[in-house]
Amino acid sequence: MLVEKILAGDIRAAARLMRLADDRDPSARAQLAALFPHTGRAHIVGITGNPGAGKSTLVDMLVKRFRSTGRTVGVVAIDPSSPFTGGAILGDRIRMQRHAADPGVFIRSLATRGHLGGLSRSTSDVVTVLDAMGFDMVLIETVGVGQDEVDIVRNAHTSVVVLVPGLGDEIQIMKAGLLEVADVFAVNKADRPGAERVIAELETIQQITVSQAELRHHRGTDNNPWPVQQAPETTARIPILKTVAPRNEGIAELAEAIDRHGDSIRQSGAWERRERVRLADIIHALLRERMAAEFESRLAELERTSGISRRLVSRKTSPYDVAEKLLASLFPPSV
Repeated sequence: MLVEKILAGDIRAAARLMRLADDRDPSARAQLAALFPHTGRAHIVGITGNPGAGKSTLVDMLVKRFRSTGRTVGVVAIDPSSPFTGGAILGDRIRMQRHAADPGVFIRSLATRGHLGGLSRSTSDVVTVLDAMGFDMVLIETVGVGQDEVDIVRNAHTSVVVLVPGLGDEIQIMKAGLLEVADVFAVNKADRPGAERVIAELETIQQITVSQAELRHHRGTDNNPWPVQQAPETTARIPILKTVAPRNEGIAELAEAIDRHGDSIRQSGAWERRERVRLADIIHALLRERMAAEFESRLAELERTSGISRRLVSRKTSPYDVAEKLLASLFPPSV
């Protein structure tokens, strides 16, 4: 078992289990389950935004900042899948090599493996390992594919949305769900023309939507202990920070805003509600993965025994009938 070594801080054992989990090795499940009781302490921070927003440099500087305050940091960098191998391109790990010799930093790149939300199923497994090892902060940097905001809000305690002037962020800001996703806005590359316009638009949209946020807030989430979507716990204005990551400008302020948000949700009880969302999402992902594998196996068996693909092509059966047959084989109707 790798569990004892991981709990003792063995980096190689942690990397080994992360690899087994990413490869969907069945032996990883029991070890992750054994690590789970040792989790729940890390502050999980999601960093999302458009490609080209400078998220990797921002994360790099946040790591440096958090380390300067004595905290350990784990980074999960979601890379686009390689079109040739299906693996991560590893661009983020290359850019963060300055932290390679620091035992208080662990960086892991993961491929999206075609997952539309920008987060692979392995993300939560890697976070479990890092949390169990005792890392204080776990930063998840998403690809920025347009829908990753939806995933990150269910996988993090604090979500940082990174915007930059000149990349059409005015349109991005108008997305109905963006204000529901962000706990902190970082307007990066703020030395560029148009930064003040992005900030002004964010402030205006927050003013317009505050009444809607109040309605959502009063509905709450306590009536559903297993929510699948996060609801805002507060109608407070979302902080907007200006940063110029390569020059380390605004990074201290951004780190402080992240800390303030973490402290706030702990004190208000919202931390527990966000944990419910995060853990429910892990269960849903595990069920989807296991069920999909089972259905694939049963569909292959249908092909072997009855040539189901030929029957489909010749219209002797339909996809709807096949799907119902597969469901009935797995969930027989109760008598």
